[in-house]
Amino acid sequence: MSAGLSDPVLDRLADAVLIPPFPGRRAPRWVLDALERGLAGVTIFGPNITGPEQLAALTAQLRRAGGQPLVAIDEEGGDVTRIDHLTGSPYPGNAALGAVDSVALTAAVHQALGQDLAELGITVNLAPSVDVNTAADNPVIGIRSFGADPALVARHAVAAVGGLQAAGVAACAKHFPGHGSTSADTHHRIVTIEGDLDTLRRRDLVPFAAAITAGVRGVMPGHLRVPGLTGELPATLSPAALTGLLRGELGFTGVIISDALEMRAVRGVYGLAETAVRAVAAGTDLLCLGRDTSEQDYLAVRRALADAAAGGRLAAARLEEAQRSVAGLRTWLAGQQRPDGGGRAQRAHVGLAAARRAIRVSAAPRPLADPVVLQLGAPENIAVGSVPWGLAPWVPASRLQRAPASLADGETAAVIGAALAQADGAPLVVVLRDAHRHPAARAVVTGLLAARPDVVVVDMGLPFWRPSGGLHVATYGAARVNAQAAAELLGLSTQPRDQVR
Repeated sequence: MSAGLSDPVLDRLADAVLIPPFPGRRAPRWVLDALERGLAGVTIFGPNITGPEQLAALTAQLRRAGGQPLVAIDEEGGDVTRIDHLTGSPYPGNAALGAVDSVALTAAVHQALGQDLAELGITVNLAPSVDVNTAADNPVIGIRSFGADPALVARHAVAAVGGLQAAGVAACAKHFPGHGSTSADTHHRIVTIEGDLDTLRRRDLVPFAAAITAGVRGVMPGHLRVPGLTGELPATLSPAALTGLLRGELGFTGVIISDALEMRAVRGVYGLAETAVRAVAAGTDLLCLGRDTSEQDYLAVRRALADAAAGGRLAAARLEEAQRSVAGLRTWLAGQQRPDGGGRAQRAHVGLAAARRAIRVSAAPRPLADPVVLQLGAPENIAVGSVPWGLAPWVPASRLQRAPASLADGETAAVIGAALAQADGAPLVVVLRDAHRHPAARAVVTGLLAARPDVVVVDMGLPFWRPSGGLHVATYGAARVNAQAAAELLGLSTQPRDQVR
């Protein structure tokens, strides 16, 4: 019975729904102590990782603390990678897999990725993104989506979930009820989903329903407002979205895992601790606090949950229900048999094969002899973070030029002039991402093509904008493996040089 629960019991129930982050490459004492007393687990981010051996040692340290801790990570493959944030991912992301449109390939890539995670001690992957990307200017989903067609996204969502979970890693479909029709980023502010509820059911909910039918163990709601469903609240804090739509209409019985609660869409409005209380009250089972939250933030959230339960603002029975949901996930994980994948290096071939199949070209390419490569920067977003991308590993440093993500008035002509001068008599390649979202990049390419119609344009984002003239190469992603496939296609060195950020 939940009535009359003592404060220590409430503290333990609060710990049972938290997966906080921590700084450093080894777990600090406070994390190990919390795991010993019942903390659900932790979330691993890029700053915790320097390489596979170090990560495996870190997760082993966490397991030694006891309690079968959940070890979660946001490893989508492609542009969004934590385990390979220093080099770039060996697996293409969702846009490339959607471009190929082979569910067998998507399943194989995600099973290989899942096997990597399992070998490193990761038990929960906060992926795949099953958002239907219908807004071309979407600043946060874009390349992370399988595409703009709900049926295509649904079949690849099923394949991705199946691949990850065949490797014994719990998958988490995100960002419910769908972040693909938005033109703003919930890392910065609350976002409203365009369209009424009927549109939502026909478009955004189709992949979630498919993933649920496929047995996905987790679903992550986004900080997304649906006026006809959530009113002014984000889905994260809306009983109508979580208890009504997700649990009720869609029949989801797994674990509801929050998106990072430090995101400004919710923390900026309610504060971190209050957001946590409201999220659990609405139906969330497991709270991800976000990369930059501290031990003090974790303690404040823990205290707020216990105090809210003691004071009646949060039903203790809801905390108990969340604890049971998390315990069910642990039971599922304990029963998984993880197949022998033959080692990470042997699995990487499936990623390169997928990246090669995803490339689209406007004409038959020819090998390039000692080209000059101009790489146009693209603004980073928080979800992707700072991960190396582009053709730098396959090009001598003396033949590589870089220009910033944004160019002031007058700088465009200087960038064009410098590239043309160095490439006089040599092939010229321009590498960019999502040119449709960056006018300066389009202006540079247009100016170069006016002078050099033979310019090769390699777009490592979504190729919604294509220049007239030149050779256009679309990789549908900026992972290291996408770059390698493009380098091969253009006849660049097959021996990559040191990675350059």
